[in-house]
Amino acid sequence: MRHSHDHDHDHRDHAHRGRGGDHHHGGGRRQRFFGHGELRLVILDILTRNASHGYELIKAIETLTQGNYTPSPGVIYPTLDFLQDQQFITLTEEENGRKKIEITLAGQQWLDENIDHLEHILARVKARCVGFELRKNPQMKRALDNFKAVLDLKVNQGETSDAQIKQIIGVIDRAALEISQLD
Repeated sequence: MRHSHDHDHDHRDHAHRGRGGDHHHGGGRRQRFFGHGELRLVILDILTRNASHGYELIKAIETLTQGNYTPSPGVIYPTLDFLQDQQFITLTEEENGRKKIEITLAGQQWLDENIDHLEHILARVKARCVGFELRKNPQMKRALDNFKAVLDLKVNQGETSDAQIKQIIGVIDRAALEISQLD
């Protein structure tokens, strides 16, 4: 069952009002957690574990991203509309007026066909969450900012020879190796 136009309109208004609130932590808008169409796969994956409601999907995605991204209703509901149009999900009206969302056989098949892409998305989300955690530590943030500043200064100060660039790459590779070997 489709949302009424009034219902859709409410979500669009909410999306405009909440424009900045969807991308937490830090100045400016970082790269998005999900590329075009990726949220569809993530939602279907969540639905394979149990039937859900819109709010519960938002909470599940927030948990998946360790609180670093909360999709607004203005993002979730158009995605659900698309999945319903493709017959990948069904929405059933419940007594309390909420809509129960379930994955269909076609939705499961589409998810299975795109399982590699889903795994790639989930791995990338996990890596970005690690990055967010690191940047929350003030000393780590200072060290990373210092590293970037020195690198920018060195590379942008004029003539950086191929030999110097090789040296810089060597330092970075050695630091990465040293970090990877920590207990």
